[in-house]
Amino acid sequence: MLTPDILLINGLVLPEPGISKVIEPGYVAVRNGRIAALGPMAELAAPQGREVIDARGGVILPGLINGHCHAAMTLFRGLADDLPLLTWLHDHIFPAEVRLVNPEMVYWCSRLAAAEMLLSGTTCVADGYFCMEAAARAFADCGLRAVAAQGVIDFPAPGVPDPADNIKAAARFLDDWLDRDPLVSPAVFAHSPYTCSARTLRAAKDLARGREIPLFIHVAETREEKALIKDALGASPVKHLDALGILDERTVCIHCVWVDEEDLAILARRGAGIVICPQSHLKLASGTAPLRGMLAGGLQVALGTDGPASNNGLDLFREMDVCAKVQKVRDLDPVAVRAGEVLAMATGMGAGVLGLAGQCGVLREGALADLIVVDRQRPHLQPFHGPDLLVYSARGSDVRTVLVGGRPVVRDGCLLTMDPAETMVRVRRMAETLGRQNP
Repeated sequence: MLTPDILLINGLVLPEPGISKVIEPGYVAVRNGRIAALGPMAELAAPQGREVIDARGGVILPGLINGHCHAAMTLFRGLADDLPLLTWLHDHIFPAEVRLVNPEMVYWCSRLAAAEMLLSGTTCVADGYFCMEAAARAFADCGLRAVAAQGVIDFPAPGVPDPADNIKAAARFLDDWLDRDPLVSPAVFAHSPYTCSARTLRAAKDLARGREIPLFIHVAETREEKALIKDALGASPVKHLDALGILDERTVCIHCVWVDEEDLAILARRGAGIVICPQSHLKLASGTAPLRGMLAGGLQVALGTDGPASNNGLDLFREMDVCAKVQKVRDLDPVAVRAGEVLAMATGMGAGVLGLAGQCGVLREGALADLIVVDRQRPHLQPFHGPDLLVYSARGSDVRTVLVGGRPVVRDGCLLTMDPAETMVRVRRMAETLGRQNP
């Protein structure tokens, strides 16, 4: 083995969460941004590298993947809590976005979200919003891998005051960011079947197909949405999208709380991916997604936080815990969904949903070196009987090391790529303006 750029040693290595067995003690060698080798310490002739990280007492696992977020909405965290989704959106969030969302706001608020995610072990996020040029720059500057999706909606939106230009704006974003930065993969985000006409949905999907990139869309999040589409079009949201030819292996359906067996069968047949956001679903009383049925039907399901205004945090460890437990309550079955399945959703399976299968979410030779070290020497992680404890007991604050593309971005729990203090000051100033406009 050539001398690695970074060599992590003496850790409990979890190469494919939810699938593979642990290696203890083990090592992971990183070279040129990718994993060069991994295995038991006994097979490592000499622990040499340009940088050696002793992960003794830690778990080395793939970085977590946040399958759905609106990062810039950190500005609206706590703005309008304890409201129904449509009231929350139409009476509070949409009006605030009209007044305040601009490239500067998106850049700094996305930086704040990136800091929160990196410090809690997320190395890749699928983010959908407006003014996504600014968000993409923020993620790249902070060292966070991102699938950044420009929003499309049939209303005046930040950066796109004329809805007739929504597809053109998305196309410009794609042209600007395709192959521009190794950390950022551009995509398209059609808001939902109830805010986008059939014509807009087809145009958005045609744009995504032409570039061979994902199309993200909110689908069947609430009972009200399902009834609205059913009354207007005589079909469920999933069946409506299927009739339009929207669903395929590069379509990512977000939420899917109010879906039935026929809907799931359609999604499975088309190869579409799903992202569920359990805490957002709980907070907005949307319901709980039928995760067991999704997994049993062979669907690929990722885990997302949704935006900071409807969660209100971006800690995927917290999200995994809630995800596993709420499914047990939904089905009144303690083994409805196992911890290992949820851990896979936040790593390898999540990567597959985002079109990054084999590149992220796993530790294997040739994969991108997106990995984290979790300190299992904390009292709440002792004794450490196995990886399930990462789901039920670990916290984002237990993350002590983060690498993205082989680059250290967090060391000893400290962020290396940005000054969070400056970002927080700027976002607080924006929040003060928001407060003055909403007495």
